[in-house]
Amino acid sequence: MNLLEKYQQVRTRSENVCQGLQAEDLVVQPVVDVSPPKWHLGHTTWFFETFVLLPHRVGYQVFNDQYNYVFNSYYETVGARVVRTDRGNLSRPTVSDIMTYRSHVDAAMQQFLSGESGLTETLRSTIILGLNHEEQHQELLITDIKYILGNNPLLPAYPTDYPQPPVPAITGEHWISMSEGIYEIGANGGEFCFDNELNRHKVYLAPYQIRQELVSNGEYLAFIESGGYTDFRYWHAEGWEWIKTQGVKAPMYWYQIDGVWYHYTPEGLQPLPLDQPVCHISYFEAWAYAQWRGVRLPTEAEWESAQAQLEWGSRWEWTESAYLPYPGFTKAEGAIGEYNGKFMVNQMVLRGASQATTPDHSRPTYRNFFHTHLRWQFTGIRLARSVKSATF
Repeated sequence: MNLLEKYQQVRTRSENVCQGLQAEDLVVQPVVDVSPPKWHLGHTTWFFETFVLLPHRVGYQVFNDQYNYVFNSYYETVGARVVRTDRGNLSRPTVSDIMTYRSHVDAAMQQFLSGESGLTETLRSTIILGLNHEEQHQELLITDIKYILGNNPLLPAYPTDYPQPPVPAITGEHWISMSEGIYEIGANGGEFCFDNELNRHKVYLAPYQIRQELVSNGEYLAFIESGGYTDFRYWHAEGWEWIKTQGVKAPMYWYQIDGVWYHYTPEGLQPLPLDQPVCHISYFEAWAYAQWRGVRLPTEAEWESAQAQLEWGSRWEWTESAYLPYPGFTKAEGAIGEYNGKFMVNQMVLRGASQATTPDHSRPTYRNFFHTHLRWQFTGIRLARSVKSATF
């Protein structure tokens, strides 16, 4: 697939994610971490206009000179922007305006990419980054739409007219033993990766075991029914304060009705499948569950070193690793250098992928990252244990 075909594929998928929704569904921002879906559609378009067309296509006409202010996310280098909390106040531009904006930029990009053979390697890298950036926003679109409609009192069903991988049932518990030794993790830069995956480096790991399967809804329900949310012994102090302040008693989208557990899905409220991997879990909850089990979460180095033997891809998996730069990490010059490096503080790493991840977007070295209390993403739990302290 050439670059033009990939561009068309990625841009079409973003619109397919929103296909069948009402315009009102695309303008809501219920919390700061959730952006209106129409903003995602505009922001990903702004990326190509700002970083590809404006500096590299002679004679390109900006669609609207106010859109840089509206759709810039966090790039200080590019200028002022709408505060993140105010994205939901933007009744204008309308959804129709933004779709016209996408068509304008797409027409220019398709013409630009028809001369793909003349692109410099640096420019080609920027375009590929833009495509991967949009694929990240496709996952955010899916999770944000679920949050918007999942917090609607009607709990409506909604269409998902885009491919999603099946979520395998969890039918047992198997532990993989990993030997003490020197392992290599990280990307080598031979193929596309985000800068936070660089550089490949050696790590020493003590012997450990890591569970092949994720934790299931049924297993997590046992934690709830045993009083896990009311026993401070299993929680970080900050996590304990979080559940008391927020009144958290179960994973996001779980409801107990007349003694029966349900969860919210694109099909509306459905009975909770006990054999599916638990989802929409914060780091606090993942850590507390592991404490209750007498084990722990894996580090990201443990996860990556064992990933070839793991079942993964249906949930982003919390690790015990803080989001920090790898040895030799350097930020790129200019606005592109703001992509990952400035967020390497006060967040935890997640590994794998989720059912909302665009197909072929993830890889074994991929480093996702979120704050410890967040759970609107498709996040789950994998367990690990140090061999010397294993108790079962």
